[in-house]
Amino acid sequence: MVAADIPAGLQLCRSSGWNQLEGDWSLFLQLSPTGCRVAEKNGEVVGTLATVRYQDRFSWLAMVLVNTQHRRAGIGTRLLQEGLALLSSNTCVRLDATSAGRELYRQHGFVDEYSLTRFTRSVDALQVAPVHPMIRPMREQDLSAVFRLDRTIFGADREPVLRSLYARSPECAWIARTCEITGYCFGRPGFLYQQLGPVIADHQNIARDLVLQCLAHVRSQWLGIDAPAHSPSWLRWLRSNGFAEERSFIRMHHGENRYPGHRERVFAVVGPEFG
Repeated sequence: MVAADIPAGLQLCRSSGWNQLEGDWSLFLQLSPTGCRVAEKNGEVVGTLATVRYQDRFSWLAMVLVNTQHRRAGIGTRLLQEGLALLSSNTCVRLDATSAGRELYRQHGFVDEYSLTRFTRSVDALQVAPVHPMIRPMREQDLSAVFRLDRTIFGADREPVLRSLYARSPECAWIARTCEITGYCFGRPGFLYQQLGPVIADHQNIARDLVLQCLAHVRSQWLGIDAPAHSPSWLRWLRSNGFAEERSFIRMHHGENRYPGHRERVFAVVGPEFG
């Protein structure tokens, strides 16, 4: 895949009802300039694949999209095989699977890690976030400390991803800290809704206050969040605050998952594209 293929990738996103924008595809090519692929038929792009390496700890496989008119012809399987071949030097490959794709991944050796639920809600332009002395907008000088902590929480360095999120949606970048950082969040624009994530916090009440700040400051009419299912009380809070369940994902891995991170502190992931 090259930059000239991005419009075709966006067309596949729109036809599949996915949320990605040109900036997401550009980030994939920035992170992995030789690790993204398109499938062509008669000169037309009919499928896509993106990969990201997170150091030598694990890789991410994403954006396995096939034109609706060319499905059930083995293109998705071929793209998956290509992705695994590209990432064969990594001991662990991870992804977030839709219910439709999960069986295909299981057939190729992927196993479940945990489930995720996508929630969305409309944004009230008049919503006022509670004043919290620990929470403030993230600043450039905060980033190095956030990146250091995030390497522990996520399990690998993803500084380029977080820098992109900070640049694209600064209104969603918030930090909670006293002497130490106790929580932070980022977001990014999308076609259907602004995506909030990651949301990282020591406690659920900190995650809640970070989300409330975003609801009061985002520029979009809709907000989406992909929440792990490890905390039923967190999912209940989202539902009680107007978030509705849209779809589910299963986080999966292929090979030994030696760096799973600290999922108990993850209240929202970046998304199925980036982990």
